[in-house]
Amino acid sequence: MSTSHSPVTPAPAHGSFPAPETHSVVVGYITWLFGFFGAHRFYYGKQISGTLYFFTLGLAGIGWIVDLFLIPSMDRRAQMRFATGPLDYTIAWILLTFLGLFGIHRFYLGKWVTGVIYLLTGGLFGVGWLYDLWTLNEQVDLENRRLNRG
Repeated sequence: MSTSHSPVTPAPAHGSFPAPETHSVVVGYITWLFGFFGAHRFYYGKQISGTLYFFTLGLAGIGWIVDLFLIPSMDRRAQMRFATGPLDYTIAWILLTFLGLFGIHRFYLGKWVTGVIYLLTGGLFGVGWLYDLWTLNEQVDLENRRLNRG
């Protein structure tokens, strides 16, 4: 099994605080409300099915309803797949969703040059925003792993 997708934070010792979470079940359910557009699937790093949901309105609503019960398992898989660290996935997703065309999420990730480019070009005329919709979890994961190393 590849170590690139294992959690950076070890399991907590008995009596200590739990490890920080990468994603939130509460946010998962909130994004599920817009799940017929695939929002919750993108949030949990499921880009292909998120895109499929976007173009089929949540598989004609059936997949969207089924996902109501699948969100806890999607959350567990995201916890195992993505690294915790100083950058918060939920904050990055909120910034991408509401201010992505201005590159604010890129500034949050410390990507100042592309942040300025997004700011001046409307997220590279929307194409960069779509790219980030597909890759944001990996971008945050990569930065958290880099920052955790030192």
